[in-house]
Amino acid sequence: MAMGDNNDSMVPGLEGEENLIAAAKHLVRALGSKKNLTDDEKKVLADLGKQLSTIATVNETAVNENKGEGINEIELQLNAVQEKITSWEVDESIIWDGGSTEGHEYLNAVDEARNLTERLDRLCEDKGDDENELLRRAHNVIQMAMARLEEEFRHILVEHRQPLEPEHLSFRSSEEDAADVGSINSFGDDSFEEPIHRDGVSRTSEEYIVDLVNPDVISDLSCIANSMFQSNYHHECSQVYISVRKDAFEEYLFILEMEKLSIEHLLKMEWRALNSKIKRWIRAMKIFVRLYLSREKWLSEQIFGDLGSLSSVCFVEASKASILQLLNFGEAVSIGPHKPEKLFPFLDMYELLLSLIPDIDALYSGEAGSCVRNEYDDVIKRLGDSVRAAFLEFENAIASSTSTNPFAGGGIHHLTRYVMNYIKTLTDYSETLNLLLDDCDRETFSPEMSPAKEEGKTSGGTSPNISPMALHFRSVASILECNLEEKAKLYKDPSLVHIFLMNNIYYMTQKVKDSELRHLFGDDWIRKHNWKFQQHEMNYERATWSSILALLKDEGNSSSGSISKTHLKERFRRFYLSFEEVYKTQTAWLIPDLQLREDLRISTSLKVIQAYRTFLGRHINHVSDKHIKYSADDLQNYLLDLFEGSPKSLHNSYRR
Repeated sequence: MAMGDNNDSMVPGLEGEENLIAAAKHLVRALGSKKNLTDDEKKVLADLGKQLSTIATVNETAVNENKGEGINEIELQLNAVQEKITSWEVDESIIWDGGSTEGHEYLNAVDEARNLTERLDRLCEDKGDDENELLRRAHNVIQMAMARLEEEFRHILVEHRQPLEPEHLSFRSSEEDAADVGSINSFGDDSFEEPIHRDGVSRTSEEYIVDLVNPDVISDLSCIANSMFQSNYHHECSQVYISVRKDAFEEYLFILEMEKLSIEHLLKMEWRALNSKIKRWIRAMKIFVRLYLSREKWLSEQIFGDLGSLSSVCFVEASKASILQLLNFGEAVSIGPHKPEKLFPFLDMYELLLSLIPDIDALYSGEAGSCVRNEYDDVIKRLGDSVRAAFLEFENAIASSTSTNPFAGGGIHHLTRYVMNYIKTLTDYSETLNLLLDDCDRETFSPEMSPAKEEGKTSGGTSPNISPMALHFRSVASILECNLEEKAKLYKDPSLVHIFLMNNIYYMTQKVKDSELRHLFGDDWIRKHNWKFQQHEMNYERATWSSILALLKDEGNSSSGSISKTHLKERFRRFYLSFEEVYKTQTAWLIPDLQLREDLRISTSLKVIQAYRTFLGRHINHVSDKHIKYSADDLQNYLLDLFEGSPKSLHNSYRR
């Protein structure tokens, strides 16, 4: 049989011949057991058995000789490799600091040691003491090399971590540290502020690409990882990677100013401070997922991409603690009281997490990432529940808002401004709110909302396909109107009741007409509320001027000649006193809208001045000038002072 240069290549051939010899012997024994064989046949079988035994003995000797020669050769090679690897151990400097060339020389030595170990495992199935000792030496060399590679791997990861560039990662703004103009203390007082508009987040940071580790060393890291993986030291390699990158992620969170906070601490935090942290969290979450995590995923794939699922496992384990820390913040925020001012932050957080679902699913795919995906989905659900709860709390808070004193001047109540600006801003979240409010239990509406429910059914533009958000917004408007009517009862002057309701209903109507709310409320709602504030305008004129203008009417068919001068003087005197009282009182009242104020002044002037001119023209010859305090033009000018919110007086303002 021809033999190759490689000694152990002969062994499989010998083993094959042994199998054939054994089969032939078995056949000889089987034939020899037959009783009808002739003596010559028995002799032939006996000679054949002897020859087979001789061949088997020769082959066994050859196998043993080849095995001995192979082990001797391996021992010589192992001595050389061990000397190489040990020489690097004597030099305590980092191998890869000398460059990739020296590093790859070391990896080649490790490959040799591993190949020799594998050959020893194959050759020494029935190991004697010598073979076992040689195999132990080979494993020790591998173990020593793996320890060194582990150290080198850690060193490269740490030393070549890229410094982060602050100009691309800074997201702090003066707005975050400023007072949050959208917050309110409670609905139980008369102090409301307009909600802050939706906070846009720049995409600059998420589009910026960073290298978390110097790209020049990624190939070296990959080669080390492959060598350790082939030597069955993948666990040690992955643990080094996970440990180092965990530390890196902690640094990233520190740069993003996302410190660890307990749920208890967050629940006790003052709202403005918490709101600032929520804004910071929103920015940090986008940067973390779309910048850091995406690049970390890329890095792990570059290093472990050829090693099966190891890449995914390393990425998940390295980043899991940090992403869960961010998600825990979202969960903690959702647990706290669902005050109305929290609705906007809840919506911003919810929409952000919703928008990042494709990123999270791609980053944490497979079984390894299921724990993160499940936690992520749970936080989204919790925030969705918080949005619903905060919106319902908003509705209930409007209904239960009480005032102990009438609103000064009858102007637009802070609650009206707050509520209408609140729902106007919410139109930016139409898609999300329609999704979440559609699941809202309509039976949880407060009793005060029943008028709104009826209004939602009858108001124009309300088809059976009315959106959940439109229904809820109309409910809010109806609740607000009911509340304003209760607040109006605090006024003692019936005229001021109508001014107050006219102002507030007009404000509500204009907010709807001039914004996206128009599509939700419909034109019929606008027409209905136009009619409402116009009714209050007419009712104001009746309540204020009807009794005063009655003084300027002639009774029955009486002419000026039949009215005594004394009676005329008394009527002029009473008219002037009443007008002065109206002037003194209603200059302190306020109609903030310029157009509405002018319209009411003109309407009032037409009625009052026309009646005064007629009465004065009819009776001016029957009373002396000293009893005529004001001309028609004077009164007309004085009427222009009404509803400015600055009290004035006409006392002692006699004509000379």
